[in-house]
Amino acid sequence: MFRILTSLLVVLPLLLDAQPLYYTQNGKISFFSSTPVEDIQAENTQVNSVLNVETGALSFRVPVRQFQFPNKLMQEHFNENYLETHKYPTSDFKGRIMDFKRIDLQTPGTYQVSVTGELTIHGVTRTVTERGTLAVRPDGQIAAQAQFPVLLKDYKIKIPKLVVANIAEQVAVKADLLYAPYTPTEP
Repeated sequence: MFRILTSLLVVLPLLLDAQPLYYTQNGKISFFSSTPVEDIQAENTQVNSVLNVETGALSFRVPVRQFQFPNKLMQEHFNENYLETHKYPTSDFKGRIMDFKRIDLQTPGTYQVSVTGELTIHGVTRTVTERGTLAVRPDGQIAAQAQFPVLLKDYKIKIPKLVVANIAEQVAVKADLLYAPYTPTEP
């Protein structure tokens, strides 16, 4: 039920345009932090995203608590102390693929793209522009990938002095999504 509700919250703003949509409910976002003391990595495979294939509008909703760590204590600290998921349960992105009209959705191929929009993490929203790839697959699905840095201080994520040597100030974020055409189901 929660996933359906979350998906609707992501999809509704784009549905109002009544445009052809592609979506995923199991996109993957991962991050990696490396310091001389330790490496930290986590993965979330419950990312909801919608892509409007007429306008290039793009929307993500990431349930932050769903990041999985190899170490459960790291996961607990991430949720309780750093990302404060009780206050900020989701991270969101709303933006647009620039020059989307040049992509031929009828012909399989891979395109370099630039995405601009508003990224919200830990309750802080910032305008970002990142590069990535969009691949039109022969089966009609669209694969999207991007890798970009996130500075923790930009999103007011505070690291206690006791563990500051363990966590990098900048983490590498990777997004991997496979979109399928959205077809509304009849009630």
